[in-house]
Amino acid sequence: MSSSKNVLAVISGPSGVGKGTVIKRMFELEPTLCESISCTTRSPREGEKDGREYFFVSKQRFEEMIQGGELLEYSAHFENYYGTPRAFVEEKLKTGDVILEIDVNGALSVKKSHPSAVLIMIVPPSLEELSRRLRSRGTESEEKIAVRTARAQFELSKRDKYDYCVVNDEVDRAAERILDIIRKHKEVL
Repeated sequence: MSSSKNVLAVISGPSGVGKGTVIKRMFELEPTLCESISCTTRSPREGEKDGREYFFVSKQRFEEMIQGGELLEYSAHFENYYGTPRAFVEEKLKTGDVILEIDVNGALSVKKSHPSAVLIMIVPPSLEELSRRLRSRGTESEEKIAVRTARAQFELSKRDKYDYCVVNDEVDRAAERILDIIRKHKEVL
C-alpha cells in the first residue's frame, strides 16, 4: 500500500463563478481541509483578525519576505501587497490538504515555486451564465459587469495552463469533483 501525501490545491476562477460557495461546500464535505491564509500590507478591516482572514504585516516586512524567498507568490493591488507565505503552507501540508484560492497569475507563480501543486480552475457553464450570475447579485453596474466579463475571458484563456477545469453547474457536484481530484492526487503522490 502506498503512503498518501497531502495536496496543495490551488483554485482560481473568474469573479461570479462561485468559487467561495464551492470552497465553503468542500469544507463542509471534508472538514479536514485547511485553507491557506495570505499575508497583506493593508490594514485590517473591522472584524478581521490577524491570522484568520490575513496575516497583516508592514510593507517593510513584506519586502523582506519577498527578498528572502518566503512567499510562494505575491502581487500588488491598490498600493498594498498580497502574498502566500511559503512556511505557513508547508507547515499545514504536514497535517492535511491545503486549499489556496488565488487569481490566475498567482496560481501560475505557485506552480513554478511548488511544482506538485494541483491547479484547478472553476469555470462557468458559459460566459452568458457568468454574466447572468453577476447581474443577479444586483451589486454591480453594467460597466463593472462588462469589466468583470472581459477579465473572465482573460482568465479563461489561461485554462490550458491548469491541471483541471471544473464546471460549476451545480455547487455540490463541483465541490465533489474537486474533492475527487484531490483524492486522486493523494494516491499518486
